[in-house]
Parts: sequence; structure tokens; C-alpha cells
Amino acid sequence: MTGANTERLRDPMGLYRLGYAGALLEYHTVRWDGATRTEQDERIVEETPVAIVYNGIPHVVMMATPADLEDFALGFSLTEELIQSPADLEHLEIVRYSRGVEIQATVAQRCAEVIGERTRRLTGRTGCGICGADGVDAVLKQIHPVSGGAPLVVGAIQSALDALSANQPLNAASGAVHAAGWARADGTLELMREDVGRHNALDKLVGAAISAKVDPAQGFVVVTSRASFEMVQKATVLGAPLLAAISGPTGLAVRVAEQSGLTLVGFARRGRATVYTHPQRVVAGSG
Repeated sequence: MTGANTERLRDPMGLYRLGYAGALLEYHTVRWDGATRTEQDERIVEETPVAIVYNGIPHVVMMATPADLEDFALGFSLTEELIQSPADLEHLEIVRYSRGVEIQATVAQRCAEVIGERTRRLTGRTGCGICGADGVDAVLKQIHPVSGGAPLVVGAIQSALDALSANQPLNAASGAVHAAGWARADGTLELMREDVGRHNALDKLVGAAISAKVDPAQGFVVVTSRASFEMVQKATVLGAPLLAAISGPTGLAVRVAEQSGLTLVGFARRGRATVYTHPQRVVAGSG
């Protein structure tokens, strides 16, 4: 470790710069490749405390990559069912402090009352989907039925995931970031968001898709992670008819997808894909 790195870690002010950090941290490292030792600068993705405050009342602190926070605030608010529509989020301000970032949101009064009842004044882990929920009903939210979605060829799923992998600048730099993307039915990737947390990445994508006024029924969602039930719930809130993940699903994810009408695809990589629910939306063909 270089003297500069040592000083940075020893300096108690080091942690007081988190709120002003960018998405990547430049850091000097030592790399071993077999018996070969080299020194080089690496780029490391940042993990920053992001507090979400509604109408002046702290709700939750999430550990997230400090980028696309406006999209994150909108997507999180919708997928956590704290607001019912984008119009309910009346004002948003991102405020950076020494040790973190605060998202100051103003919501419609009827939403503020709901949020007040559900406020989770606990710290979430990195992109934790249920941290701080105070009961089973708060975790297992209402089913959001998904309808529509024309059949798409299985090759389109691989095309979208290939494009997602090729268009992740933060992950290309650091190797430690999840991504979520929205693709058209032919596999063309239209939107992508990244974060250290897989739930955060999907929340950011939901916010971006709604802000861009895309029709979610005309495409599908792809993620670079496993398909947990929270990911399924978030995709159904968006209204996407299909969610494809590079890893497998959980049993609860399959249950929620089946009940909501979502086509859930897992292990979508290297020309393979396993369709768990509502397989009528996936047909043979290349993307």
C-alpha cells in the first residue's frame, strides 16, 4: 500500500467525503498474477449512504452508487408502493453532505400519510429489497397483474443481454456493478442503469423508463443478477411482460411471476434460457 493510500485510510476525514464522491474511486493497488507482481491504479465503484426523505421525514437509508439518483428516487418510490403515479412525486432535490447523500422528496399529502405509517428508519444493506420492513405484508406486496406483450423470439433475449454487458461503463471499469436494462421486443437495448445493488439498478431503470415514457408492454427487462421475488415485483410495477436474468430465480420469484402473469426467464446466457412461467411469450428464432 502506498503512503498516499495509507494516509487516506488513516485520515478520519476520509469517510467524510462520501457524499461528494463520484461513481468511481481511483486507487493504487498491487496485483499478483502468479508470481508476477505489478503496481497499478484501479477504479473501484463507490458505495454511498443514500437517505430518502419524504416531506421532511427520513424514510430509509440505502447503500447505493451515487449516480442517476433522480431515477432511483422515482423508481424506488413506485416499486415500494409509496406513491401511486409519477405525478405524486411533486418535487425532488439531491443534497450532498460530508458522509452521504440525501434525496429530499416532496410527495402528495395522501402519499405522505401512507409513507408515515410505513417509514423504515433503518439502514438498508447494499440495495437490500426488504431491509427494515416491519411485517410480512410489507414484504409481500399486492400482486400487479401483467397483460399484453407480444411473443418474442428467444434470440432477442440473448441480444439484449449481450448489449447490456457491452454497455456497462461502471462495471467495465470496476467489475463490481449490477445492471438492469429495458429492451424492445426485437432485443434492441433502449435503457440501462447500473448500481452496486441489483435492486437499486432495477429501481433506477424503472425511474428512467417512466421518465422516458416508454411503453413497457412493447419490450422486456433484463438484469445481470439472480431473479429474486423483489426483482419480479419491481418488474411488474413497471408493467413489463417479461423479466430475464442471467442467473436463476427463487421459488418465491416463480410464485409471484406465475400469479402476476409475468414471463420469468432465468439462466439466460451463452445461448441458453430457461422459461419458468407463462412460456407462451417466448418462441423460437434468433434476435
